[in-house]
Amino acid sequence: MTDPIRWGIVGASNFARKSMGPALHAARGSRVTALATRSSDKAAAFADFLPDLRIEEDYDALLRADDIDAIYVPLPNHLHVEWVLKALEAGKHVLCEKPIALHASEVDRLIAARDSSGLLAAEAFMIVHHPQWQRARQLLSEGTVGRLRHVETTFTFFNDDPANIRNREGMGGGGLRDIGVYAFGSVLYATDARPGDMNAKLTMEGDWDSFAEVTAAFPDFTFHTVVSTRMAPRQRVVFHGDKGVLELTAPFNAGTFDQAELVIETAMNTRTIERWPGVNQYVLQVEAFCDSVRNGTPYAWTLEQTRGSLEMIDRSFEVGKG
Repeated sequence: MTDPIRWGIVGASNFARKSMGPALHAARGSRVTALATRSSDKAAAFADFLPDLRIEEDYDALLRADDIDAIYVPLPNHLHVEWVLKALEAGKHVLCEKPIALHASEVDRLIAARDSSGLLAAEAFMIVHHPQWQRARQLLSEGTVGRLRHVETTFTFFNDDPANIRNREGMGGGGLRDIGVYAFGSVLYATDARPGDMNAKLTMEGDWDSFAEVTAAFPDFTFHTVVSTRMAPRQRVVFHGDKGVLELTAPFNAGTFDQAELVIETAMNTRTIERWPGVNQYVLQVEAFCDSVRNGTPYAWTLEQTRGSLEMIDRSFEVGKG
């Protein structure tokens, strides 16, 4: 039997406790070995489902541990690049929460460190591991909607908590970096296209955005999105071609926001709905990562693809704040 990939978690975030910690524990070929945190209360919450978990009080000590193969980084956004680089330098594979960097140019350092180390480093862009997105990508490549003419994405939720890191200066927060990565990255993944001219209207609150409306001209289709942390929860993606339409009704938080459904309309009065109840995209993400580490299987979301979504975020800030 193949030994499991042994994980260390750097930082005891709520998301790591509620979503990724359980996924790392549940995934085939994966085992959570240690957690680095100075908070005994946060450590105790992880022990509820990981009773044998070792607790390290020092992040660097976790990176030095010989019984750790891979590091999961759920730290605040502005710390991601630093700890991804440290993990690679320590000889560990690394999976980092999105956005893996605050600017596209920073990803170049990560690519260089990944390549020189021969290790896997990736952004935790879980949606590309969900079968609804793999199916959408397949249908678009097969020309199910004909020539793709327009893409519409929406991702909004309401969060005005001043203590939340998304709403604090200097933390790399705001809507575009938190959820814009999905509004942009999903389209890049599904179409393999890159945008030309972009326009944006942003509502800034200090150094972060609470509302963004972005348009872009791709080579063969137009694009429009609304991203906000000050609106009622909604998420949709629509691919509109000259012969049909694909709509994903829970594209980003499938199973939490709603059941994953792909609606396919290809002719007058012809409508097909494909559903994926019970799929955990976080578990699938971990299993894909472990398979890539163990067997060299190509990973579905590379740092080069990550750079593409961050370029769109950078450009949105450039044109939207001007």
